[in-house]
Amino acid sequence: MIHYEDFSKVEIRVGTVVDVQEFPEARKPAWKLFIDFGPEIGRKKTSAQITHLYSKESLIGKQVIAVTNFPPKQIGSFLSEVLVLGLSNEKQEIVLVSPDQAVPNGQKLH
Repeated sequence: MIHYEDFSKVEIRVGTVVDVQEFPEARKPAWKLFIDFGPEIGRKKTSAQITHLYSKESLIGKQVIAVTNFPPKQIGSFLSEVLVLGLSNEKQEIVLVSPDQAVPNGQKLH
């Protein structure tokens, strides 16, 4: 069990994917995602192993949920700044977590 104070330390926010690039040097197929988290946080980048379910075109404009206050993590030649959240389907492919209605970028999960 954790305390509410523990949960409140994790910045889980919504952002909109504004650019998607290929990541050919990744060990497993992945996209480089560039996400707008609004004026307070700005644009951040990450990589995600979601190529089986999402095309570049389907990701542009999609709102996603991410942890925004982890330290950056080096993934090969790419520096990931946030952790996009997802769930595994029955084939162990990652399904992104996103709001079912549009909300302002940067909103924190309550």
